[in-house]
Amino acid sequence: MESKAIFELGLGINKPWYIKEIKLSTKPGSSQKEMHIEIDFQRGSKFIDKKGEECSVYDTSERSWQHLNFFEYPCYIKARVPRIIDKDGKVKTIDVPWSRAGSGFTLMFEAFAMLLIESEMPVNKAAHILRVYAQRIWNLFNYWVEEAKSKEDLREVKIIGIDETSRKKGHSYLTVAVDMEERKVIDVQLGKDAQTVGKIKSHIEKQGGKPGAIEQVCMDMSPAFISGTGENFPNAQITFDKFHVLQMSQNAMDELRKLERKEYVSLKGYKYLFLKNQNSLTNEEESQLTDFVFAYPRLGVGYRFKELLKEFYNIPNPEEAEGFLAYWCDAVQETDIISFKNLAKTIKAHWTGIINYTKSKLTNGILEGINNKIQLAKRRARGYRNTRNFINMINFICGKLSFAYPQYFT
Repeated sequence: MESKAIFELGLGINKPWYIKEIKLSTKPGSSQKEMHIEIDFQRGSKFIDKKGEECSVYDTSERSWQHLNFFEYPCYIKARVPRIIDKDGKVKTIDVPWSRAGSGFTLMFEAFAMLLIESEMPVNKAAHILRVYAQRIWNLFNYWVEEAKSKEDLREVKIIGIDETSRKKGHSYLTVAVDMEERKVIDVQLGKDAQTVGKIKSHIEKQGGKPGAIEQVCMDMSPAFISGTGENFPNAQITFDKFHVLQMSQNAMDELRKLERKEYVSLKGYKYLFLKNQNSLTNEEESQLTDFVFAYPRLGVGYRFKELLKEFYNIPNPEEAEGFLAYWCDAVQETDIISFKNLAKTIKAHWTGIINYTKSKLTNGILEGINNKIQLAKRRARGYRNTRNFINMINFICGKLSFAYPQYFT
């Protein structure tokens, strides 16, 4: 088999296309050698328009594409690309089989670039290996991610989780929406206000979903998210995240400890002793805690309330769980511990969403896991200055997308 036929086979070139010339030349002004492959089409060839009709060639234009290196040599493909006059009398440039429209790379090059990124290589590092400007790799990356997102089917989405993640230092956030059943990101929007939830709704509609079909939404107690959910997902029941509620009880315990610490110097250095779960204490810590509880009764009461609140989430019967939480709130109100009394007021203000946990069993644990992946990707890339790049990277690593680029390397 001659070399031209080998290259035609490797590039997937079929009639009427053929390789006209292959040459290894020196780059002007440099000692670097380059491989150039010239592709042409057979004289008299006709090409198919969008309606499947054969059309004659109107004229041609010279185009070139970067291909994967041939051994250590940069490789480029050059071709005369035909323009045709379709049956509507419009002049159209045909699509070539080795590259997508508007790209300066071959499909094989783009597939390899995406494989490097799939292998958790930062885009800038992939660009360095491929010897091209990073922005060019970002352009092809964004194209394939947005192409996959445009074809995503969200008709079956019924349960979603909403959470914010930091975009960069300072008050700069993205809101991430997750399909809780499929455990995948379905949308990412800039900001974290009520309008952001409206944009999530619009995206779900655009991809075939129905806002009225959303049955459950899991979130923290953000007033913006609560308002946005009520306005955009009218049939959805809200479940407030279990870990967010328990974190508030930890904060209440810490406020109480700080207040006692101002009065009693001996409490210095024991912050985490009171924040630890009881079943996580060592024998020595348990002994220390027992001593402090007897010495400082208010801390003992607060610690008991902190641990008791966890029991609400362990009661399987919804009615019993609701009764237990009502008892907990009443017992707290009878004390003089302000931090826990404020927590009880917050719980009563968000009663329905907290009680819904006993039926839905939804938590933001899935979202926290996804957020860890997002922050890891951000650290690996040393931050993202371009919001579009960051959003598409989140969709890429957490969206379980199906990509249409050829799978040459699998």
